[in-house]
Amino acid sequence: MNSLFYWSSKLIWLLASPDSLFLIFFGVGFFLLWLGKNVWAKRVLGILLGLMLMVALFPIGEWLLYPLETKYPHNPQLEDVDGIIVLSGSEDHVLTKSWNQVTVGSATERNLAFMMLARQHPEAILVFTGGVGSMLQQDYKAADVAKRLFEEQGMDVSQVIFERESRNTWENALLSKELVRPESGTNWVLITTAWHMPRSMGIFCKVGWEVIPYPVDFYTRPDNLLRVNLGFADNLNGLIIATKEWIGLMVYRFTGKVC
Repeated sequence: MNSLFYWSSKLIWLLASPDSLFLIFFGVGFFLLWLGKNVWAKRVLGILLGLMLMVALFPIGEWLLYPLETKYPHNPQLEDVDGIIVLSGSEDHVLTKSWNQVTVGSATERNLAFMMLARQHPEAILVFTGGVGSMLQQDYKAADVAKRLFEEQGMDVSQVIFERESRNTWENALLSKELVRPESGTNWVLITTAWHMPRSMGIFCKVGWEVIPYPVDFYTRPDNLLRVNLGFADNLNGLIIATKEWIGLMVYRFTGKVC
């Protein structure tokens, strides 16, 4: 069932992503022109142009991400930490393997916070969870990249439990719990990107693992959310991130994978 959910979510997102929808709109408009349906073609292409202008001028993605990023307090005060778990997200397993050099992208703050909290709470159990979200490449995984990254930064990786089979956040929580078997009443800290934290907390709640949210990797600019500026590529990227996360939240709620 988990595999069916995983594959279905990947296929649905191929069609639901804003950039894919723009291409579909353009294709429909071009096809209507080819059929000689000029009036309908102009309507479709006009709608497409209007949507693209809105994306280019306004940070719509930030507007959608802001309520997710502010659901939990940032920089929470932590005491008596028994364990720290970080979700994968920044590790580029393909480039790391290709160039034999650690390559990370966005969300690197997750691992930076993990290393910082590990130093601050040396008695805590440390867990990194993440395999590969790719449907095809499963030989070299996010956990392998993270292990090398931590080693190169002077961290004792023998103290870290690496879960490397999960493909999404649901499996992050489920497989990590099976691996660690956290005791009831212990204080576990969960590190992930701020806009991803609400869904992550709901998932960990659903699998029966009570955790303390430690959001990092913020995307929005709270003091400048109402700005107008021409930046199609950046704004489209933000919209893609926000759309994917909100769709993920709705799907996880519909399938009963969050509290």
